[in-house]
Amino acid sequence: MNLAIAEAEALIIRALENSGVTRPNATSVAHALVAAEIDGQSGHGFSRVAAYAAQARSGKVDGTATPHAEQTAAALVTVDARNGFAYPAINAAISALAALAPQTGVAGALIRRSHHCGQLGLHVERLAGQGLVALMVGNAPSAMAPWGGSKPLFGTNPIAFAAPRLDGLPLVVDLSLSKTARGKVMAAAKAGKPIPEGWALDAEGRPTTDPQAALAGTMLPAGEAKGAMLALVVEVLCATLTGANHSYEATSFFDAAGAPPGVGQTIIVFDPRCAVKGAFVHRLESLLSEMTSQEGVRLPGARRAEMRVAAQRDGLAVPAHLYAEITRLIEAGADESTAP
Repeated sequence: MNLAIAEAEALIIRALENSGVTRPNATSVAHALVAAEIDGQSGHGFSRVAAYAAQARSGKVDGTATPHAEQTAAALVTVDARNGFAYPAINAAISALAALAPQTGVAGALIRRSHHCGQLGLHVERLAGQGLVALMVGNAPSAMAPWGGSKPLFGTNPIAFAAPRLDGLPLVVDLSLSKTARGKVMAAAKAGKPIPEGWALDAEGRPTTDPQAALAGTMLPAGEAKGAMLALVVEVLCATLTGANHSYEATSFFDAAGAPPGVGQTIIVFDPRCAVKGAFVHRLESLLSEMTSQEGVRLPGARRAEMRVAAQRDGLAVPAHLYAEITRLIEAGADESTAP
């Protein structure tokens, strides 16, 4: 099924509202999921809708929650997501940071009692669009063992960075500390497709291409021991520091069982205008030019602009199994509303 961007967002909003999510929260979630699809991050897109809806219905995520943001120090904001979706809490953090950073030069936001935060690059790109340099980390339910271990302890614990450029879209670096995002494994499982070798181990520690076995096992870290150590750094910054659940304490993002995941996110921003007095974007362009002067080098996220233009022009192709899954949620809500 091919849908225009607005149609795709409206479809997700209806599915979530039928699961007890308020219109503002459903709109925030839908915008983030569709933006991930546009940018080619399908593991954070349509494939998440059914799990989000099931969790809202069970109370694992509070679809009616309004996040509470509080400035707790001169350059620090804490945000309690109140066990709701991450996106409204991240919106609150971004608004606070965009106002605070020009005054303080550097500012941070600590988010607790949060949920799956999707495509981190989307969030830091918004800050870079306001002239700020931004770094964001988030933890997730345990899926990756510490190096040398065999039991999942850390999440895939993504990192994203964005910086404004002289012209065009900001520079965005967005990566998972596992060899691939776990959402891609979940998307493969839904589609009934194998995953590449080297992504994951099964529950017995054997390499696997079966996405279901991978979800029951462990993800492999990017960069082996170095990636596992970076996952520890992320864990400290967004869970130990924020008061959120550590990855091993968090319940799954993929099902409706158990208590809220209660994970955390941390965002740190710099106003480069307070540092190098207007020279930042020119210095960045010089650095990026040196990179791309080498044959075969592409800047991270270089295809974003093309994909966004294509989505505006052609719409988004929703896989048949996911379109059916989402429409069933809408039909179930309609059936309930007409029941005697």
